[in-house]
Amino acid sequence: MTSPRAAAAAVPLSDVVAIVVVVLFGVLPFPDELFRTRGLLVVVALLPVVVIPWRRRRPLVALGVSLACTVVVALAGTLSPSALVAVVITAFAVTDRTRRTVGIACVGSAALVVFLVAAVPLDGELFDSRAMQFVTFVVLAGALGDATRSRREALAAVTERAERAEQDRDEEARRRVVEERVRIARDLHDVVAHQISVISLSAGVASSSLETRPDRAREALTTIRSASRTVLADIGGLMALLRAEGDGERQDLHPQAGLDQLDALVARFADVGLHVDLRRAPGAVALSPASDHVAYLALQEGLTNAHKHGAGDRAVVELRHRDGVLALTVTSPLRAVDAAVPTSGHGLRGLRERVASVRGRVETSRADGEFRLDIAVPAERAAVTAASGSRR
Repeated sequence: MTSPRAAAAAVPLSDVVAIVVVVLFGVLPFPDELFRTRGLLVVVALLPVVVIPWRRRRPLVALGVSLACTVVVALAGTLSPSALVAVVITAFAVTDRTRRTVGIACVGSAALVVFLVAAVPLDGELFDSRAMQFVTFVVLAGALGDATRSRREALAAVTERAERAEQDRDEEARRRVVEERVRIARDLHDVVAHQISVISLSAGVASSSLETRPDRAREALTTIRSASRTVLADIGGLMALLRAEGDGERQDLHPQAGLDQLDALVARFADVGLHVDLRRAPGAVALSPASDHVAYLALQEGLTNAHKHGAGDRAVVELRHRDGVLALTVTSPLRAVDAAVPTSGHGLRGLRERVASVRGRVETSRADGEFRLDIAVPAERAAVTAASGSRR
């Protein structure tokens, strides 16, 4: 059960004040006989106190009841201040709690009714100052209610925009976190996958050649040692980059590899037993640093897949350029038991994402017992034009 103190606390203070004001205007002994209500008219004049607490949820009903009480008392020959004050209070609620057009129409109608019925106790005098002050109060209350509603709506709109902006910031932060996680995963794959593949294949060679060809086993172990050092150094560089808080901690990191290191890449694969037939078209195409690095990583991924899944320990790499696009192709024969080599995976997925980041495309296909990886990387148009002009 609700205690009396809790019930009293549940009644808004503004309702208490409004009811007290209406009651006071109904019982005060006004010197002017025109404002004094007697007998049953007192009950009618005080009836609006019943609906005043409902003025927020049912503002039109509250205004209608207050206006009706005002009309009844006025037709009996008295201007009831309490009923008129109730009309003023409920007029404020109407424009504050309803649509603007509805509120303005209702308050205007209420002011007109007060203006007309006040002429009855005033013997037909429409513009008597005593009646006009109440009409003015009704209009003013409606204007204040409309201003309050407009301020509340403006504040709600500002709050909504602020919440939407904060939500957008949170979504942007989450998106950046996801993008950064994907980028780190790609970098980790680029750093580790190639060298681990070399270590795994070299370990197999060393294991099978340990007794029959010790020299071959020693070469494989040397390759494993070199690849292990490389991958440890690369992981250390990646960790240093992730932990860096300023540019000063990044000074010892190596620049990103590009196609100018393609010969060294081919040589490393040759050291682990993959013979690469490198075919370059004449001429050159200028790439941005990002596109150059992506092209290098694409070839590294393609040769790693050829080493892992290919047959015959050979691969063909072709570099061509046309219409401002550098086309890279890696072709390698497939083993008969590995004809279903996957054309997707973490490596190829990361490769597609990297190439897409520079507006390139990646295509994989299998035909005539060969696996083919085609990469197209756009060049810098201004650099291509300058290179074409210098050749002319």
